[in-house]
Amino acid sequence: MKAIVLAGGFAKRLWPLTKNQPKPLLPVAGKPIIDYIIEKLLSIEEIDRIYISSNRKFEQHFVYWLSTKNFSKEIEIFAEPATSESEKLGAVGALGKLIKEKGIDDDVLIVAGDNIFDFEVNHFLSNHNGVPLVALYDMQNKDMIKNKYGVVVLDENNTIQSFYEKPEDPPTTLISTGCYFFPKKSISMIHEYLKRNNNPDAPGFFISWLSQQTRVQGFVFNGDVRWFDIGSIESYEEAQKIYSQKS
Repeated sequence: MKAIVLAGGFAKRLWPLTKNQPKPLLPVAGKPIIDYIIEKLLSIEEIDRIYISSNRKFEQHFVYWLSTKNFSKEIEIFAEPATSESEKLGAVGALGKLIKEKGIDDDVLIVAGDNIFDFEVNHFLSNHNGVPLVALYDMQNKDMIKNKYGVVVLDENNTIQSFYEKPEDPPTTLISTGCYFFPKKSISMIHEYLKRNNNPDAPGFFISWLSQQTRVQGFVFNGDVRWFDIGSIESYEEAQKIYSQKS
């Protein structure tokens, strides 16, 4: 299995913090956001290689970060050619480019590089049954999620019926956490999606399309699990507060 951390983006909502630094390298309770993600991935025996998908502007930031580490798995930085917002391929576009250029023909775990969470990725993976799987979180409040997150409608078998990217009127309180599992047989669907000139930006657009082509399951994390999408100064400060208390 290969793991891909989506660490690109130009994150203007977090300026000035991210004007000259990629969001995944922002410190939370003393260490970069991406460290929390990599620690989760290192515990998964099936993963034999991890790719960090970045852009040309921030490539050397990640190269330097990696040079200071001694991880137990092979980690490679892969940079799309973009150096500005207007040049970016989009998350799905960059993902397709990485998979194609690296010849990846394997199960793939994808994690957004600006998320920080408590749930166990191993638990998530153990619930897939050979079809694409999306990690979900119940925000329990529609006002908190409108225009902010990918929102999911599940049926009684936890199959995704609909996926809405940042809707104004969310039909449910289930949101995507930016953690996806794609079995080997479904990887070609990423290329098919892009070949049809679909939106190459947020992964939610791809999941919305994919769920209409084949079965895609959702897995909801319940209980005391914490998840933060570091998409604003407010969410960054909240993550700082919670994780500083934990440490």
